[in-house]
Amino acid sequence: MQRTADENILMGLCDDHSSVCEIAKDRAWIIEAVKTIEADQHRSSDTHLFKLPTRVCADIDIYFKDESTHPTGSLKHRLARSLILYGLCNGEIGRGTPLVEASSGSTAVSEAYFAQLLGLPFYAVVPVGTSETKLREIKRYGGQIHAVEAPLIYDAAINLAEDMKGYYLDQFTNAERATDWRSNNNIAESLFDQMSLERYPAPSWVVVGAGTGGTSATIGRYVRYRAEALANTKLCVADPEHSAFFEGYKTQSAEYTYATKSRIEGVGRPRMEPSFLMSIVDRMMKVKDAASFAATLWLEQETGRQFGPSTGLNFYATLVLANEMRARGEAGSIVTLICDSGSRYQDSCYDPQWLEDNGLDVTEHVSRIQQIVQGDG
Repeated sequence: MQRTADENILMGLCDDHSSVCEIAKDRAWIIEAVKTIEADQHRSSDTHLFKLPTRVCADIDIYFKDESTHPTGSLKHRLARSLILYGLCNGEIGRGTPLVEASSGSTAVSEAYFAQLLGLPFYAVVPVGTSETKLREIKRYGGQIHAVEAPLIYDAAINLAEDMKGYYLDQFTNAERATDWRSNNNIAESLFDQMSLERYPAPSWVVVGAGTGGTSATIGRYVRYRAEALANTKLCVADPEHSAFFEGYKTQSAEYTYATKSRIEGVGRPRMEPSFLMSIVDRMMKVKDAASFAATLWLEQETGRQFGPSTGLNFYATLVLANEMRARGEAGSIVTLICDSGSRYQDSCYDPQWLEDNGLDVTEHVSRIQQIVQGDG
């Protein structure tokens, strides 16, 4: 009787690149790895949505989705979970696979956390000058640091992964691919569900920054997917100085580059990243770095909490949109994100000497924020 191909392998009568035992063992490990990541998500309640207590206008409500409450303290926790699940389910990550990432800090912190959960080695390729606070957090989760000059992080990460026979997570390419933008409790579905009982449940604007472009891709796609319910919701992406995204969007050039590193950690990139989808962005707004830092410090005074400067970037753009809506006599809501806590930026954003040394005078912009809030904008 003729044997099947599987029976031949089991009997050792034909060649195969791996034994049945190894295949079964790897499959079992992957199943447990996915369960481990899903269990971590299940233990974490969804991030809160809160309304800004200071009303900019009687008919305009501003909300923040607080991504700083994730276990690793930032919006990048969602991305790291998606990227590692993506690698697992694509067969790229197995037992003992070294994980490598190019990151300015927060994504690497979150990926190191998940790598530690799975017992995998993790290597972060970071730009020289990344804050010591973020480097300590990466190391706290067992990650190892490779610091290189900012323009070299992409190639350095690729080369390191190849040398170690590891897997390059590549947040800048895979962010928009790895996230399920239709549902599965992604940030967009969660945000709009939390808004459902508010007086203006469908926001006029959702405002985000762009690092990889993954968050704007998820929200922009979801708005189009839920077009009937969210027909009037538009997506605004705020971009700092020294970033390629705004000019690339303005010129519709995917090849646009910028030579200088962004001073707003976590957002702004020297090139148009593959995950940044220009076609689903309704508006881009360039925000001066001093204005972003001013908005961050203003929020601390108003809420009693410290946030990272990317949150200030988002908030300043939100205020500009709210001021424009007020001038047109429009009512509605605007939702933006708290990206991370200010605890990581004590030696930059919250250090007056650092601001002065970097030529960042926030005084004028704090006054401008007050004018908008008071209705004199």
